[in-house]
Amino acid sequence: MATGFILCADDFALTEGVSRSILDLLGAGKLSATSAMTNRPHWRRLARELAAFAGKADLGLHLNLTCAAPLSAMPRLAPGGRLPGLKDLARAALSSRTVRAEIAVEIDRQLDAFEEALGRQPDFVDGHQHVHVLPGVRRALLDHVALRYKAGSLYLRDPADRPAAIRARGVAITKALVVAGLATGFRRAALRREFPVNRGFSGFAPFDPSRDFGADLKRFLIAPGPVHLVMCHPGFVDDELATLDPVVTTRPVEHEALAHFTPPPGMPMRRFRDLVG
Repeated sequence: MATGFILCADDFALTEGVSRSILDLLGAGKLSATSAMTNRPHWRRLARELAAFAGKADLGLHLNLTCAAPLSAMPRLAPGGRLPGLKDLARAALSSRTVRAEIAVEIDRQLDAFEEALGRQPDFVDGHQHVHVLPGVRRALLDHVALRYKAGSLYLRDPADRPAAIRARGVAITKALVVAGLATGFRRAALRREFPVNRGFSGFAPFDPSRDFGADLKRFLIAPGPVHLVMCHPGFVDDELATLDPVVTTRPVEHEALAHFTPPPGMPMRRFRDLVG
């Protein structure tokens, strides 16, 4: 197994500005993966530009069940045509069989949109706000991936890591531990279906624009796992962003840090398949 890490920018297609930032960083060789929100209206147009990086970076689906409008009708979960916040999603997915059925259809539609725009299956699947590991969502995702794709043909993001490693990094510790708790059992369930996952995860941030994100990037590589994945959220701020997402002012800070980031010696940035051999 090779050494290194995957550096993945989340939220491609969220807005034009976020997408332009990610395309710039991909072009400069500063990312090895990005995951796309295929329910956003920018997706189909921007997918043509993203396709140029197929084979150079991992291109995945950023399953979105909490931001803007779904691709399918979801009268119980999104009765007004707008997806709910994370807490409401988690509660509804856990308590309502009807909501879980709606989520299953939406997962298929978002995967369809990825394949139709890029002409290929995703290299991986993760989730906006880590929704893919939530009870009530994970089973639908795992079942659909297993039905649609050959075993081992894509990987799934496990947003959990060892508590000792999370504490050693010293960044957004509580957030990272909470998500790790929510993700308990996800890795085991994915491997049962013969879909690999990353082993080691970091990138949780307090989204404070006064922080030195370049220094945080180095902390994210402390105590890495054997197939370590670091998430990030770069972007250029545009008028649309503030209406959709609470993470705004730190996106250009992350972009600037990533543009000047050099991985430490012996820890190169890689794609998933290059790490697992």
